[in-house]
Amino acid sequence: MKPDAQRPSTWVKYRKGLCEGCWGGCCTLPVEVSVSDLMRLELVSEDEAAESLKKVARRLEKDGVIQAFNPRSQIFILEQRGGRDCIFLGAKDRLCTVYDKRPEVCRAFPKIGPRPGWCPSFKK
Repeated sequence: MKPDAQRPSTWVKYRKGLCEGCWGGCCTLPVEVSVSDLMRLELVSEDEAAESLKKVARRLEKDGVIQAFNPRSQIFILEQRGGRDCIFLGAKDRLCTVYDKRPEVCRAFPKIGPRPGWCPSFKK
């Protein structure tokens, strides 16, 4: 059975090298980001973040960068292209277009996530 990103029970145990040639299944999961991630991505300035995260969220929603913001947790959810792929996943090559600036959750995957230590990897 092929791993399904939406069904963690189908995922494979992560091992070194698993990302090589992968189709980017983890990039189809909702991506939770902090304001620090947004600043690293150069989408928000430090001054703007200090002023009002609700204003930041409204602007980023209007710009199509985020789909939601939780003011209690101060977590933003990145928009997904076609309701599926992260907006920063290359449409043709399925590589991260912001890899060096990627959010912390992406840096830590699969150590954290729906099934820590497991991955929805599927080779092209």
